[in-house]
Amino acid sequence: MTQTLKIIVDNKTILEVTDTMKKVICNEIRETEFYEDLDRRIVYTILEKYNACFNRLKDQWDPQLAARGIEMIPTNKEKYAELVFSQPDYKSRSERERNGN
Repeated sequence: MTQTLKIIVDNKTILEVTDTMKKVICNEIRETEFYEDLDRRIVYTILEKYNACFNRLKDQWDPQLAARGIEMIPTNKEKYAELVFSQPDYKSRSERERNGN
């Protein structure tokens, strides 16, 4: 019987890793390191995407926040993002596209 390892985000299956896929991967890594290796790769990929997006957000919003006279700009990424998202003219990618920007 074939088993699958599912990677699920927000109740949506992103990827199913079959036994065959696992065996192919384990041709290159030890089977005992399989889950640790996948965890490391998933975390790395997501954090790299997050950091790249955060840096672009910061590049876009630093000048705008400074122009608004906001002196206490947080260095903490979560608090910085919350500050940006609280701006009345902030729009997500989907909102910008709907508005033709």
